[in-house]
Amino acid sequence: MADTLPDRLSSDPTSPFYDADLLEKGVGIRFKGVEKTNVEEYCISEGWIRVSVGKARDRAGNPMTVKLRGPVEAYLRAPEEP
Repeated sequence: MADTLPDRLSSDPTSPFYDADLLEKGVGIRFKGVEKTNVEEYCISEGWIRVSVGKARDRAGNPMTVKLRGPVEAYLRAPEEP
């Protein structure tokens, strides 16, 4: 079975779009052709990502995020060899 990535994925465990098994495999995000490592959530069909903004936190202790619009590519990262 080939691994297919969902249209929308979140790294927040309280989100309905959270998938721990898939996140453990390693998901990479390319936004406007640039590799992003601080993506909290993405949606391919709507063309946006939500990235954390520095070390700022909201009053519930969650990272502050900003939504950026543009072309989004999601892919599975190759497993690192020891």
